[in-house]
Amino acid sequence: MQKPSRRTLLRAPIATAGAGLLAACSGSGSAPPSRPEHGDGAGRFVPPGPRGYVNPSDPEVLAAERKRGAGPVRTFRFTAAESTLDLGGKSVRSWSYNDALPGPLVRVTAGDVLDLTLANRLPVTTTLHSHGVRLRCDMDGTPDLTQNAIASRADFTYRFVAAHPGTYLFHSHVGLQPDRALYAPFIVDDPKEHLAYDKEWVVVLDDWVDGVDGSTPEQVLAQLKPGGSDAAMTGMAMGPGHGTPGPRGSSSRTRAAGPSRVLHDSHSRMLNGEGGSVAYPLYLANGRMGTHPSVFRCRPGDRVRLRLINAGSETAFRVALGDHRMTVTHTDGYPVEHKETDALLIGMAERYDVLITAKDGVFPLVALAEGKQGKALAVLRTDKGKNLPAPDVQPDELDGKVVPARRLKPAGSVALADRDPDREMRIRLTGSMEKYDWGFDHKPYDVRQRHPVRAGERVRLTLINATDMFHPVHLHGHTFALTGLDAVGARKDTSIVLPHRKLVIEFDADNPGLWMLHCHNQYHSESGMMTVLGYLR
Repeated sequence: MQKPSRRTLLRAPIATAGAGLLAACSGSGSAPPSRPEHGDGAGRFVPPGPRGYVNPSDPEVLAAERKRGAGPVRTFRFTAAESTLDLGGKSVRSWSYNDALPGPLVRVTAGDVLDLTLANRLPVTTTLHSHGVRLRCDMDGTPDLTQNAIASRADFTYRFVAAHPGTYLFHSHVGLQPDRALYAPFIVDDPKEHLAYDKEWVVVLDDWVDGVDGSTPEQVLAQLKPGGSDAAMTGMAMGPGHGTPGPRGSSSRTRAAGPSRVLHDSHSRMLNGEGGSVAYPLYLANGRMGTHPSVFRCRPGDRVRLRLINAGSETAFRVALGDHRMTVTHTDGYPVEHKETDALLIGMAERYDVLITAKDGVFPLVALAEGKQGKALAVLRTDKGKNLPAPDVQPDELDGKVVPARRLKPAGSVALADRDPDREMRIRLTGSMEKYDWGFDHKPYDVRQRHPVRAGERVRLTLINATDMFHPVHLHGHTFALTGLDAVGARKDTSIVLPHRKLVIEFDADNPGLWMLHCHNQYHSESGMMTVLGYLR
Protein backbone atom coordinates (compact mmCIF):
# COMPACT_ATOMS: atom_id res chain seq x y z
CA MET A 1 0.00 0.00 0.00
CA GLN A 2 1.33 3.41 -0.91
CA LYS A 3 1.95 5.78 1.94
CA PRO A 4 0.48 9.24 1.32
CA SER A 5 2.89 11.83 0.01
CA ARG A 6 3.59 14.98 2.01
CA ARG A 7 1.57 16.89 -0.60
CA THR A 8 -1.41 14.59 -0.06
CA LEU A 9 -1.17 15.06 3.71
CA LEU A 10 -1.06 18.82 3.43
CA ARG A 11 -4.21 18.70 1.35
CA ALA A 12 -6.09 16.53 3.85
CA PRO A 13 -9.02 18.58 5.15
CA ILE A 14 -9.13 19.73 8.74
CA ALA A 15 -11.87 22.32 8.41
CA THR A 16 -13.26 24.22 5.49
CA ALA A 17 -12.54 27.42 7.39
CA GLY A 18 -8.90 26.45 7.78
CA ALA A 19 -8.14 25.49 4.19
CA GLY A 20 -5.31 27.40 2.62
CA LEU A 21 -4.40 29.25 5.81
CA LEU A 22 -1.02 27.62 6.31
CA ALA A 23 1.54 30.32 6.67
CA ALA A 24 4.54 30.53 4.36
CA CYS A 25 7.21 27.95 5.06
CA SER A 26 10.87 28.06 4.17
CA GLY A 27 12.09 24.60 3.42
CA SER A 28 15.86 24.38 3.43
CA GLY A 29 18.99 25.47 5.17
CA SER A 30 20.21 24.90 8.68
CA ALA A 31 19.24 27.03 11.65
CA PRO A 32 20.97 30.40 11.96
CA PRO A 33 21.91 31.63 15.43
CA SER A 34 18.92 32.45 17.59
CA ARG A 35 17.98 36.11 17.72
CA PRO A 36 17.63 37.98 21.05
CA GLU A 37 13.84 37.85 20.95
CA HIS A 38 14.10 34.06 21.07
CA GLY A 39 15.45 34.16 24.60
CA ASP A 40 19.22 33.87 23.99
CA GLY A 41 21.91 36.31 24.90
CA ALA A 42 21.54 39.38 27.09
CA GLY A 43 18.03 39.97 28.32
CA ARG A 44 17.28 36.36 29.18
CA PHE A 45 14.03 36.03 31.10
CA VAL A 46 14.46 35.18 34.78
CA PRO A 47 11.22 34.53 36.69
CA PRO A 48 10.67 35.30 40.35
CA GLY A 49 11.36 32.46 42.74
CA PRO A 50 14.00 30.81 44.90
CA ARG A 51 17.61 30.57 43.82
CA GLY A 52 19.37 27.34 42.93
CA TYR A 53 17.14 26.36 39.99
CA VAL A 54 17.83 26.27 36.26
CA ASN A 55 16.17 29.29 34.63
CA PRO A 56 14.47 29.12 31.21
CA SER A 57 17.45 30.33 29.12
CA ASP A 58 20.31 29.07 31.26
CA PRO A 59 23.26 27.22 29.70
CA GLU A 60 21.79 23.84 30.67
CA VAL A 61 18.69 24.59 28.57
CA LEU A 62 20.74 25.71 25.58
CA ALA A 63 22.97 22.62 25.83
CA ALA A 64 19.92 20.34 25.80
CA GLU A 65 18.63 22.13 22.69
CA ARG A 66 21.97 21.69 20.88
CA LYS A 67 21.79 17.95 21.50
CA ARG A 68 18.52 17.86 19.57
CA GLY A 69 20.34 18.97 16.42
CA ALA A 70 19.14 21.53 13.88
CA GLY A 71 17.45 20.58 10.63
CA PRO A 72 15.73 22.73 8.01
CA VAL A 73 13.99 25.86 9.28
CA ARG A 74 10.21 25.94 8.80
CA THR A 75 8.76 29.42 9.13
CA PHE A 76 5.16 30.29 10.02
CA ARG A 77 3.26 33.32 11.25
CA PHE A 78 0.13 33.53 13.39
CA THR A 79 -1.80 36.70 14.03
CA ALA A 80 -3.93 36.64 17.17
CA ALA A 81 -6.81 39.07 16.72
CA GLU A 82 -10.52 39.58 17.18
CA SER A 83 -12.50 38.14 14.29
CA THR A 84 -15.91 36.95 13.17
CA LEU A 85 -16.07 33.16 13.00
CA ASP A 86 -18.60 31.05 11.13
CA LEU A 87 -19.45 28.00 13.24
CA GLY A 88 -21.63 26.55 10.50
CA GLY A 89 -24.79 28.62 10.23
CA LYS A 90 -23.97 30.74 13.28
CA SER A 91 -21.46 33.59 13.47
CA VAL A 92 -19.74 34.79 16.64
CA ARG A 93 -17.14 37.38 17.53
CA SER A 94 -14.13 35.88 19.27
CA TRP A 95 -10.33 35.83 19.28
CA SER A 96 -8.54 33.52 16.85
CA TYR A 97 -5.35 32.79 14.94
CA ASN A 98 -5.43 34.03 11.33
CA ASP A 99 -9.23 34.44 11.45
CA ALA A 100 -9.66 30.65 11.47
CA LEU A 101 -11.28 28.05 13.72
CA PRO A 102 -9.35 25.90 14.39
CA GLY A 103 -6.22 27.90 13.71
CA PRO A 104 -4.02 26.95 10.74
CA LEU A 105 -2.55 23.46 10.69
CA VAL A 106 1.21 23.63 11.17
CA ARG A 107 3.17 20.65 9.91
CA VAL A 108 6.90 19.92 10.12
CA THR A 109 9.13 16.84 10.11
CA ALA A 110 10.93 15.60 13.21
CA GLY A 111 14.29 17.32 13.42
CA ASP A 112 13.07 20.51 11.74
CA VAL A 113 13.48 23.87 13.42
CA LEU A 114 10.11 25.53 13.91
CA ASP A 115 10.23 29.31 13.57
CA LEU A 116 6.76 30.64 14.38
CA THR A 117 6.11 34.33 14.90
CA LEU A 118 3.04 35.23 16.92
CA ALA A 119 1.79 38.74 16.14
CA ASN A 120 -0.41 39.86 19.03
CA ARG A 121 -3.18 42.12 17.76
CA LEU A 122 -5.42 41.45 20.74
CA PRO A 123 -6.22 44.21 23.24
CA VAL A 124 -4.44 42.17 25.96
CA THR A 125 -1.29 40.11 26.42
CA THR A 126 -1.00 36.56 25.13
CA THR A 127 1.47 33.69 24.59
CA LEU A 128 1.68 30.47 22.55
CA HIS A 129 2.22 27.10 24.23
CA SER A 130 3.22 24.03 22.21
CA HIS A 131 1.22 21.47 24.15
CA GLY A 132 2.89 18.08 24.50
CA VAL A 133 6.12 19.10 22.77
CA ARG A 134 9.40 18.36 24.52
CA LEU A 135 11.11 21.64 23.68
CA ARG A 136 13.53 24.18 25.12
CA CYS A 137 12.16 25.81 28.24
CA ASP A 138 12.26 29.45 27.11
CA MET A 139 9.99 28.59 24.16
CA ASP A 140 7.30 26.95 26.32
CA GLY A 141 5.00 29.96 26.35
CA THR A 142 4.14 30.02 30.06
CA PRO A 143 3.73 33.68 31.06
CA ASP A 144 5.76 34.93 34.01
CA LEU A 145 7.49 31.54 34.28
CA THR A 146 9.29 31.03 30.96
CA GLN A 147 8.73 34.43 29.31
CA ASN A 148 7.06 37.77 29.70
CA ALA A 149 3.62 37.67 28.12
CA ILE A 150 3.54 39.25 24.65
CA ALA A 151 2.20 42.77 24.86
CA SER A 152 -0.63 43.98 22.67
CA ARG A 153 0.68 45.10 19.24
CA ALA A 154 3.97 43.23 19.82
CA ASP A 155 5.42 40.15 18.09
CA PHE A 156 7.35 37.21 19.52
CA THR A 157 9.11 34.43 17.62
CA TYR A 158 9.01 30.90 19.03
CA ARG A 159 11.97 28.95 17.69
CA PHE A 160 12.90 25.42 18.69
CA VAL A 161 13.81 22.00 17.34
CA ALA A 162 10.73 19.80 16.91
CA ALA A 163 12.60 16.62 17.78
CA HIS A 164 9.80 14.17 18.48
CA PRO A 165 7.11 13.14 15.96
CA GLY A 166 3.49 13.23 17.04
CA THR A 167 0.12 14.97 17.17
CA TYR A 168 0.28 18.14 19.24
CA LEU A 169 -1.65 21.33 19.90
CA PHE A 170 -0.82 25.03 20.01
CA HIS A 171 -2.83 27.20 22.39
CA SER A 172 -2.59 30.39 24.37
CA HIS A 173 -1.47 29.98 27.97
CA VAL A 174 -2.91 33.24 29.28
CA GLY A 175 -6.07 33.15 31.38
CA LEU A 176 -9.14 31.68 29.69
CA GLN A 177 -7.97 32.55 26.19
CA PRO A 178 -7.91 28.84 25.17
CA ASP A 179 -11.71 28.83 25.64
CA ARG A 180 -11.89 31.16 22.67
CA ALA A 181 -10.41 30.16 19.29
CA LEU A 182 -6.76 30.61 20.26
CA TYR A 183 -5.66 27.08 19.40
CA ALA A 184 -4.36 25.19 16.36
CA PRO A 185 -3.22 21.65 15.52
CA PHE A 186 0.51 20.97 15.27
CA ILE A 187 1.77 17.81 13.59
CA VAL A 188 5.37 16.61 13.58
CA ASP A 189 5.75 13.92 10.93
CA ASP A 190 7.96 10.91 11.50
CA PRO A 191 10.53 10.55 8.69
CA LYS A 192 10.65 6.83 9.57
CA GLU A 193 6.88 6.39 9.76
CA HIS A 194 5.92 2.71 9.76
CA LEU A 195 2.16 3.16 9.48
CA ALA A 196 0.70 2.61 6.01
CA TYR A 197 -2.47 4.54 5.18
CA ASP A 198 -4.12 6.27 2.25
CA LYS A 199 -5.62 9.39 3.82
CA GLU A 200 -5.34 11.45 6.96
CA TRP A 201 -8.16 13.19 8.79
CA VAL A 202 -7.34 15.70 11.53
CA VAL A 203 -10.31 16.26 13.85
CA VAL A 204 -10.19 18.99 16.48
CA LEU A 205 -12.96 18.91 19.11
CA ASP A 206 -14.08 21.86 21.21
CA ASP A 207 -16.69 23.08 23.67
CA TRP A 208 -17.86 26.58 22.77
CA VAL A 209 -19.39 29.47 24.71
CA ASP A 210 -17.68 32.70 23.62
CA GLY A 211 -20.02 35.16 21.90
CA VAL A 212 -23.13 32.98 22.26
CA ASP A 213 -25.99 35.07 23.69
CA GLY A 214 -23.49 37.49 25.19
CA SER A 215 -21.44 34.92 27.11
CA THR A 216 -17.68 35.10 27.62
CA PRO A 217 -15.38 32.63 29.38
CA GLU A 218 -14.62 35.24 32.06
CA GLN A 219 -18.32 35.60 32.84
CA VAL A 220 -18.61 31.82 33.10
CA LEU A 221 -15.74 31.67 35.60
CA ALA A 222 -17.36 34.46 37.61
CA GLN A 223 -20.61 32.49 37.69
CA LEU A 224 -18.78 29.41 39.00
CA LYS A 225 -17.24 31.23 41.93
CA PRO A 226 -19.11 31.87 45.20
CA GLY A 227 -21.45 34.80 44.72
CA GLY A 228 -21.03 34.34 41.02
CA SER A 229 -24.36 35.72 39.88
CA ASP A 230 -23.35 39.21 41.02
CA ALA A 231 -19.75 38.98 39.80
CA ALA A 232 -20.93 37.81 36.40
CA MET A 233 -22.58 41.18 35.79
CA THR A 234 -19.16 42.67 35.09
CA GLY A 235 -17.44 39.70 33.50
CA MET A 236 -14.31 40.78 35.35
CA ALA A 237 -13.68 38.24 38.13
CA MET A 238 -10.47 36.34 37.51
CA GLY A 239 -8.13 33.91 39.21
CA PRO A 240 -4.47 34.29 40.15
CA GLY A 241 -2.57 36.01 37.35
CA HIS A 242 0.53 35.08 35.43
CA GLY A 243 -0.11 37.37 32.49
CA THR A 244 -1.73 40.79 32.39
CA PRO A 245 -2.61 42.78 35.50
CA GLY A 246 -6.27 42.68 36.42
CA PRO A 247 -8.44 40.33 34.37
CA ARG A 248 -5.88 37.88 33.06
CA GLY A 249 -6.13 37.53 29.31
CA SER A 250 -9.45 39.34 29.03
CA SER A 251 -10.44 42.76 27.80
CA SER A 252 -10.90 45.44 30.45
CA ARG A 253 -14.13 46.45 28.73
CA THR A 254 -17.19 45.68 30.87
CA ARG A 255 -19.76 43.56 29.09
CA ALA A 256 -23.35 42.70 29.82
CA ALA A 257 -23.73 39.33 31.50
CA GLY A 258 -24.86 36.38 29.46
CA PRO A 259 -27.14 33.60 30.69
CA SER A 260 -26.03 31.26 33.44
CA ARG A 261 -23.72 28.55 32.12
CA VAL A 262 -23.39 26.66 35.40
CA LEU A 263 -24.02 22.94 34.90
CA HIS A 264 -26.10 21.21 37.56
CA ASP A 265 -26.70 17.50 38.27
CA SER A 266 -24.00 16.27 35.93
CA HIS A 267 -22.86 12.67 36.20
CA SER A 268 -20.69 10.32 34.17
CA ARG A 269 -20.14 6.67 34.94
CA MET A 270 -16.93 6.71 32.91
CA LEU A 271 -15.60 9.71 34.81
CA ASN A 272 -16.76 8.29 38.14
CA GLY A 273 -18.54 11.51 39.05
CA GLU A 274 -19.46 14.87 37.61
CA GLY A 275 -18.78 15.50 33.92
CA GLY A 276 -17.94 19.14 34.51
CA SER A 277 -19.29 22.45 35.75
CA VAL A 278 -19.96 24.38 32.53
CA ALA A 279 -23.10 23.87 30.41
CA TYR A 280 -21.74 24.77 27.00
CA PRO A 281 -24.30 25.82 24.41
CA LEU A 282 -22.29 24.36 21.51
CA TYR A 283 -19.89 21.53 20.77
CA LEU A 284 -17.76 21.73 17.64
CA ALA A 285 -15.77 19.42 15.39
CA ASN A 286 -13.27 21.29 13.23
CA GLY A 287 -14.99 24.53 14.14
CA ARG A 288 -18.44 23.44 12.92
CA MET A 289 -21.75 22.76 14.63
CA GLY A 290 -23.50 19.44 14.05
CA THR A 291 -26.18 21.12 11.95
CA HIS A 292 -23.53 22.06 9.35
CA PRO A 293 -20.73 19.54 9.96
CA SER A 294 -17.37 19.33 8.26
CA VAL A 295 -17.21 16.44 5.78
CA PHE A 296 -14.21 14.24 5.05
CA ARG A 297 -14.28 12.40 1.73
CA CYS A 298 -12.44 9.27 0.76
CA ARG A 299 -12.99 6.04 -1.20
CA PRO A 300 -14.43 2.78 0.12
CA GLY A 301 -11.60 0.63 1.39
CA ASP A 302 -9.27 3.54 2.07
CA ARG A 303 -7.21 3.18 5.20
CA VAL A 304 -7.60 6.47 7.06
CA ARG A 305 -5.48 7.81 9.89
CA LEU A 306 -7.53 9.98 12.24
CA ARG A 307 -5.71 12.39 14.51
CA LEU A 308 -8.20 13.20 17.27
CA ILE A 309 -7.45 16.31 19.35
CA ASN A 310 -9.56 17.55 22.27
CA ALA A 311 -9.04 21.32 22.32
CA GLY A 312 -11.96 21.77 24.72
CA SER A 313 -11.56 23.68 27.96
CA GLU A 314 -13.93 21.84 30.30
CA THR A 315 -15.30 18.78 28.47
CA ALA A 316 -14.13 15.21 28.03
CA PHE A 317 -15.46 13.62 24.85
CA ARG A 318 -16.44 10.02 24.17
CA VAL A 319 -15.68 9.55 20.48
CA ALA A 320 -16.85 6.90 18.00
CA LEU A 321 -17.25 6.51 14.23
CA GLY A 322 -20.56 4.92 13.21
CA ASP A 323 -20.29 1.38 11.78
CA HIS A 324 -16.51 1.30 12.26
CA ARG A 325 -14.05 -0.01 14.80
CA MET A 326 -10.95 2.01 15.47
CA THR A 327 -7.40 0.73 15.93
CA VAL A 328 -5.49 2.90 18.40
CA THR A 329 -1.92 3.55 17.22
CA HIS A 330 -0.75 6.55 19.28
CA THR A 331 -1.69 8.47 22.37
CA ASP A 332 -0.42 12.01 22.95
CA GLY A 333 1.87 11.57 19.95
CA TYR A 334 3.66 8.41 21.14
CA PRO A 335 3.10 5.00 19.51
CA VAL A 336 1.40 2.14 21.32
CA GLU A 337 0.87 -1.51 20.51
CA HIS A 338 -2.17 -1.48 18.26
CA LYS A 339 -5.46 -2.13 20.01
CA GLU A 340 -9.01 -2.18 18.66
CA THR A 341 -11.81 -0.26 20.30
CA ASP A 342 -15.32 0.95 19.56
CA ALA A 343 -14.89 4.32 21.25
CA LEU A 344 -12.37 6.46 23.12
CA LEU A 345 -12.65 8.77 26.11
CA ILE A 346 -10.53 11.83 25.35
CA GLY A 347 -9.86 14.30 28.13
CA MET A 348 -9.08 17.95 27.60
CA ALA A 349 -5.81 18.38 25.62
CA GLU A 350 -5.37 14.63 25.08
CA ARG A 351 -4.74 13.33 21.57
CA TYR A 352 -5.26 9.91 20.00
CA ASP A 353 -4.29 8.59 16.58
CA VAL A 354 -6.40 5.75 15.20
CA LEU A 355 -6.71 3.80 11.94
CA ILE A 356 -9.97 2.85 10.28
CA THR A 357 -10.84 1.17 6.99
CA ALA A 358 -13.59 3.21 5.36
CA LYS A 359 -16.81 1.43 4.48
CA ASP A 360 -19.08 2.51 1.65
CA GLY A 361 -21.58 5.23 2.54
CA VAL A 362 -21.89 8.17 4.92
CA PHE A 363 -20.90 7.79 8.57
CA PRO A 364 -21.09 10.07 11.64
CA LEU A 365 -18.04 10.75 13.75
CA VAL A 366 -19.65 11.67 17.07
CA ALA A 367 -17.98 13.22 20.11
CA LEU A 368 -20.37 12.91 23.03
CA ALA A 369 -19.84 15.52 25.75
CA GLU A 370 -19.26 13.10 28.61
CA GLY A 371 -21.63 13.75 31.51
CA LYS A 372 -23.20 16.74 29.73
CA GLN A 373 -25.94 17.41 27.22
CA GLY A 374 -24.74 17.71 23.66
CA LYS A 375 -22.26 16.37 21.14
CA ALA A 376 -19.98 17.37 18.30
CA LEU A 377 -20.39 15.86 14.83
CA ALA A 378 -18.21 15.44 11.75
CA VAL A 379 -18.94 13.20 8.77
CA LEU A 380 -16.98 10.65 6.76
CA ARG A 381 -18.44 9.85 3.37
CA THR A 382 -17.36 7.77 0.40
CA ASP A 383 -20.30 8.48 -1.93
CA LYS A 384 -21.28 11.61 -3.88
CA GLY A 385 -24.56 12.16 -2.08
CA LYS A 386 -25.53 15.22 -0.08
CA ASN A 387 -27.56 13.68 2.73
CA LEU A 388 -26.04 14.06 6.20
CA PRO A 389 -26.63 12.30 9.53
CA ALA A 390 -28.96 14.07 11.94
CA PRO A 391 -27.16 16.29 14.48
CA ASP A 392 -28.45 14.10 17.33
CA VAL A 393 -27.25 10.82 15.80
CA GLN A 394 -26.05 8.30 18.38
CA PRO A 395 -23.90 5.47 16.94
CA ASP A 396 -24.09 2.16 18.78
CA GLU A 397 -20.30 2.23 19.06
CA LEU A 398 -20.53 4.95 21.71
CA ASP A 399 -21.92 2.32 24.07
CA GLY A 400 -19.41 -0.32 23.00
CA LYS A 401 -15.88 -1.15 24.13
CA VAL A 402 -13.81 1.77 25.37
CA VAL A 403 -10.09 1.15 25.81
CA PRO A 404 -8.65 3.40 28.56
CA ALA A 405 -5.16 4.84 28.25
CA ARG A 406 -3.86 2.76 31.13
CA ARG A 407 -4.56 -0.41 29.10
CA LEU A 408 -2.41 0.72 26.18
CA LYS A 409 1.10 -0.68 25.99
CA PRO A 410 3.84 1.57 24.64
CA ALA A 411 5.64 0.57 21.48
CA GLY A 412 9.05 -0.84 22.28
CA SER A 413 10.77 2.14 20.69
CA VAL A 414 9.29 4.57 23.23
CA ALA A 415 8.85 2.45 26.38
CA LEU A 416 10.70 3.77 29.40
CA ALA A 417 13.54 1.48 30.42
CA ASP A 418 13.03 -0.43 33.67
CA ARG A 419 14.60 1.56 36.46
CA ASP A 420 13.99 2.29 40.10
CA PRO A 421 12.97 5.87 40.80
CA ASP A 422 15.59 8.24 42.15
CA ARG A 423 12.96 10.62 43.48
CA GLU A 424 9.35 10.13 44.56
CA MET A 425 6.79 12.92 44.94
CA ARG A 426 3.17 12.95 46.03
CA ILE A 427 0.82 15.79 45.13
CA ARG A 428 -2.81 16.03 46.19
CA LEU A 429 -5.43 17.54 43.91
CA THR A 430 -7.70 19.61 46.15
CA GLY A 431 -10.70 21.93 46.00
CA SER A 432 -14.46 21.82 45.62
CA MET A 433 -17.27 23.05 43.41
CA GLU A 434 -18.83 24.97 46.28
CA LYS A 435 -15.79 27.15 46.98
CA TYR A 436 -14.23 26.81 43.53
CA ASP A 437 -10.84 26.80 45.23
CA TRP A 438 -8.97 24.34 43.05
CA GLY A 439 -5.29 23.80 43.82
CA PHE A 440 -2.52 21.35 44.60
CA ASP A 441 -2.05 20.43 48.26
CA HIS A 442 -4.64 23.11 49.21
CA LYS A 443 -2.42 25.86 47.76
CA PRO A 444 -3.31 28.13 44.83
CA TYR A 445 -0.74 28.73 42.13
CA ASP A 446 2.24 30.95 42.83
CA VAL A 447 4.92 31.39 40.16
CA ARG A 448 7.54 31.08 42.91
CA GLN A 449 6.53 27.52 43.76
CA ARG A 450 9.08 24.79 43.05
CA HIS A 451 8.90 20.99 43.26
CA PRO A 452 12.58 20.06 42.87
CA VAL A 453 13.98 17.47 40.49
CA ARG A 454 17.52 16.95 39.26
CA ALA A 455 18.70 16.23 35.71
CA GLY A 456 19.22 12.53 35.08
CA GLU A 457 16.76 11.33 37.70
CA ARG A 458 13.91 8.91 37.18
CA VAL A 459 11.00 10.60 38.96
CA ARG A 460 7.90 8.84 40.25
CA LEU A 461 4.98 11.20 40.81
CA THR A 462 1.80 10.08 42.54
CA LEU A 463 -1.20 12.33 41.90
CA ILE A 464 -3.94 11.85 44.49
CA ASN A 465 -7.33 13.23 43.54
CA ALA A 466 -9.04 14.25 46.78
CA THR A 467 -11.92 15.96 44.94
CA ASP A 468 -15.28 14.99 43.47
CA MET A 469 -14.22 16.00 39.94
CA PHE A 470 -11.99 14.44 37.31
CA HIS A 471 -8.83 16.37 36.39
CA PRO A 472 -6.77 15.94 33.20
CA VAL A 473 -3.27 16.70 34.49
CA HIS A 474 -0.59 17.95 32.09
CA LEU A 475 3.18 18.17 32.58
CA HIS A 476 5.00 20.63 30.35
CA GLY A 477 8.22 19.74 28.55
CA HIS A 478 8.12 15.99 29.22
CA THR A 479 6.24 12.80 28.54
CA PHE A 480 5.57 10.31 31.30
CA ALA A 481 4.73 6.64 31.53
CA LEU A 482 1.47 5.53 33.13
CA THR A 483 2.57 3.08 35.82
CA GLY A 484 0.99 1.76 39.01
CA LEU A 485 -0.82 -1.51 39.59
CA ASP A 486 -3.27 -1.41 36.68
CA ALA A 487 -1.30 0.55 34.07
CA VAL A 488 1.10 -0.84 31.49
CA GLY A 489 3.29 2.10 30.60
CA ALA A 490 1.78 4.14 27.74
CA ARG A 491 3.68 7.40 27.18
CA LYS A 492 1.59 10.53 27.64
CA ASP A 493 1.83 14.17 28.63
CA THR A 494 -1.79 14.61 29.77
CA SER A 495 -3.87 12.08 31.67
CA ILE A 496 -7.18 11.98 33.52
CA VAL A 497 -7.10 11.50 37.30
CA LEU A 498 -10.52 10.22 38.36
CA PRO A 499 -12.25 11.46 41.53
CA HIS A 500 -10.92 9.90 44.74
CA ARG A 501 -8.40 7.86 42.78
CA LYS A 502 -4.68 8.19 42.26
CA LEU A 503 -2.52 8.18 39.18
CA VAL A 504 1.11 7.06 39.30
CA ILE A 505 3.39 8.33 36.55
CA GLU A 506 7.12 8.12 35.93
CA PHE A 507 9.35 10.28 33.77
CA ASP A 508 13.01 10.90 33.09
CA ALA A 509 14.21 14.35 34.09
CA ASP A 510 15.95 15.05 30.78
CA ASN A 511 14.83 18.58 29.88
CA PRO A 512 16.24 21.25 32.22
CA GLY A 513 14.24 24.30 33.20
CA LEU A 514 11.07 25.33 35.00
CA TRP A 515 7.97 23.41 33.95
CA MET A 516 4.34 23.84 34.81
CA LEU A 517 2.22 20.96 36.09
CA HIS A 518 -1.48 21.76 35.98
CA CYS A 519 -5.03 20.62 35.49
CA HIS A 520 -6.10 21.14 31.88
CA ASN A 521 -9.61 22.08 32.85
CA GLN A 522 -9.05 25.74 32.02
CA TYR A 523 -11.44 26.90 34.75
CA HIS A 524 -9.62 24.82 37.36
CA SER A 525 -6.15 25.97 36.33
CA GLU A 526 -7.26 29.60 36.20
CA SER A 527 -8.62 29.16 39.73
CA GLY A 528 -5.27 27.92 41.02
CA MET A 529 -4.68 24.23 40.12
CA MET A 530 -1.16 24.79 38.81
CA THR A 531 2.34 24.38 40.21
CA VAL A 532 5.96 24.26 39.00
CA LEU A 533 8.56 21.50 38.70
CA GLY A 534 12.04 23.00 38.80
CA TYR A 535 15.42 21.51 37.91
CA LEU A 536 18.04 22.03 40.60
CA ARG A 537 21.40 23.34 39.46
